[in-house]
Order: sequence, then structure tokens, then C-alpha cells
Amino acid sequence: MSKIIDGLYYSKEHEWIRVEGDVAYVGITDHAQSEMGDVVYVDCGAAGITIAKGDAVAVIESVKAASDVYSPLSGEVTAVNETLPDAPEALNADPYENFLFAVTMTDTSELDALMDAAGYTAFIA
Repeated sequence: MSKIIDGLYYSKEHEWIRVEGDVAYVGITDHAQSEMGDVVYVDCGAAGITIAKGDAVAVIESVKAASDVYSPLSGEVTAVNETLPDAPEALNADPYENFLFAVTMTDTSELDALMDAAGYTAFIA
């Protein structure tokens, strides 16, 4: 069974979102990393770009496939995880400790379209 953490938001694209003030940290869920298999490459995108909800920001490649990671929120990418490109396997070890990028949100109402832990648990069941 996949690890799911209370207090986070979840997207239907299997991203988790941790909100701290007006900044949202975005990563992939345990379910996503499990489905992908061994992660071998991560491109977390670039800080300083303005994105809209649904824009592709990051890329993750595993032994099975390459996948874009789409932003569940609009805003400015204010940080990217600088350590993941050199240690992509960290996403398999603990995806919730390894965000991909951080977004300073421009529209916090977009959070309303995301799931809580219970909703995500039902979604992947």
C-alpha cells in the first residue's frame, strides 16, 4: 500500500503539494514513484519562470518511462530541488522528503480542486 500523508494536497496526476504560506512545494507521490520503478534521471525545471496550472515544469525518467510533472498551481517557480539531478534515486527512497519545485501561488483558490489524503486514498484504490 502506498504511503499517503495527512495535511498535504494531492493531484489526479499523482503530485503532492505542501503549502507554507503562499508557497507550495510540489513532488510526486509514493504511488507515482512505485508505479514508475527506479528513477534514473530528474530535471526539476528552472526557478524564476511564471507558470499556469497544468504547465509541464519537471521531467522524471525511470527504467520504465519518462514523465512530465505538471504544476497543479499557477504562480512563479521560486525554487527547484538542486540535489535531485545528482541523486534521482532519492525519489524512490522517500518521495515526500524530496520536492521537485516550489511555486509562489498567484491563485490560492486553485487548491480547492486538489484532494486531501482521504480523497487521494480513494482515488488510487
